Amino acid sequence: MNKYIDHTLLKPTATKLEIEKLCQEAIEYNFKAVCVNPSHVAYAKELLKDSDVLVCTVIGFPLGANTTATKVFEAKDAIAHGADEIDMVINSGAFKDGNYALVLDEIKAIKAAIDDKILKVIVETAYLSDAEITKVSEIVVAANADFIKTSTGFADRGATLNDVNLMYAVTKDKIKIKAAGGVRSPEDLEVMIKAGADRIGTSSGIALVSNKVSNSSY
Repeated sequence: MNKYIDHTLLKPTATKLEIEKLCQEAIEYNFKAVCVNPSHVAYAKELLKDSDVLVCTVIGFPLGANTTATKVFEAKDAIAHGADEIDMVINSGAFKDGNYALVLDEIKAIKAAIDDKILKVIVETAYLSDAEITKVSEIVVAANADFIKTSTGFADRGATLNDVNLMYAVTKDKIKIKAAGGVRSPEDLEVMIKAGADRIGTSSGIALVSNKVSNSSY
C-alpha cells in the first residue's frame, strides 16, 4: 500500500524541520510522494534527491480562486524548483456558475505549462452535488489531466466512498483518482483503493501502513 500514499504536510505553519521529518518518513516508509506547499519544494527536492520519492506541490491552494495566469505561473515556478507533480485547485465559483469553459481551459493551460509532469485536479467534492461531481469529472477527463483529486483538506470534509464511486464511473480507464482527506484507517485505505482510487493524500500514512487508526484531521 505504501506507493499509493502522498505523505502530506500542507498546514500554513509547517516549518523547515517538519518538512525534513516528512521527507525522512517518506523515504523510510517508501511512500510515493511528499505533498508540500510551493515554498518548500526546493528543500524537499534536495532532501529526496537520492530516493525515488516524488515531490508534489499545490497550485491555487486552497481556494482555487486565483486567476488562470497566476496558477500557470505558480505551476511553472514549482516545476523550476523541482516539483514532479502538480495538484491544482479548480475555480469552484466558475464551475458553480456553469462556466465550464473557464474550468476546462484553465486545466489545459496548466497541463501545457508543465510538459510531461503529472497534473492532479482538485475539485473539492465537499462543495459539489453528486451531479456536479459527475460533471466536473467529465471536464477533468476532457482536459487530459492525469488525475482528479477529491479534496484540499481545508473544506468541511475530505474524500468519501461516494465521491470516488461517482468519479470512477466517469474516469475508469481514462484518468486516475486521488482520494484526499478522511482516510484514517487501514479499512478506509482498502475501501478507497477497491473503489478505484490510485493515490491517497494523507498525513496519516505511517499509521495506515502500520495497520493503525489515525486521529489526524487530514
